[in-house]
Amino acid sequence: MFQYIFFLISRSLPDFFETCCLYIIVGSFSAVDFFNQVNLLYSTLTEFCTAENCPTMTAGPKYEYRWADGGQIKKPIKVSAPKYVDYLMDWIESQLDDQSFFPQKLGVPFPPNFKEVVKTIFKKLFRVYAHVYHSHFQKIVSLKEEAHLNTCFKHFILFTSEFGVIDKKELAPLQDLIDSIIVPS
Repeated sequence: MFQYIFFLISRSLPDFFETCCLYIIVGSFSAVDFFNQVNLLYSTLTEFCTAENCPTMTAGPKYEYRWADGGQIKKPIKVSAPKYVDYLMDWIESQLDDQSFFPQKLGVPFPPNFKEVVKTIFKKLFRVYAHVYHSHFQKIVSLKEEAHLNTCFKHFILFTSEFGVIDKKELAPLQDLIDSIIVPS
């Protein structure tokens, strides 16, 4: 609901103010919502997405993701898919809980790197979707979760596309699926 209201408001704001509001809206509302959706979807696969079944975080044969958080792990390391997702969810949760990064009080400024971190959150959440679609879609179908996955992913892609939160090259592992969602006008 908030996303839609702010989306309508942002359409009528001057460019500078719109840009500032956009990233506050993305960070404050949407990042939390999408984090929760991806976390819930992935949690249904934890008994199937194991270190033995998914020794690396991949999205098909051409895309491998290595973990780095810029803090504790500065140099990207090769980890299993479940370890990557664990690191990711812990990292995002720590960002969302950090009052200096996502202030809860009016008047407290957002940090200068807010936009970059929010974009990183969305980029890495996309990687979980890419892994799920490439490595576990048949399991999703057998669990009768494909409608939920597809709806969540469509919402995620429409949002990130509208607000330019993920670079197009990052979307390559699921580009065919994305092209079927985003119909040129």
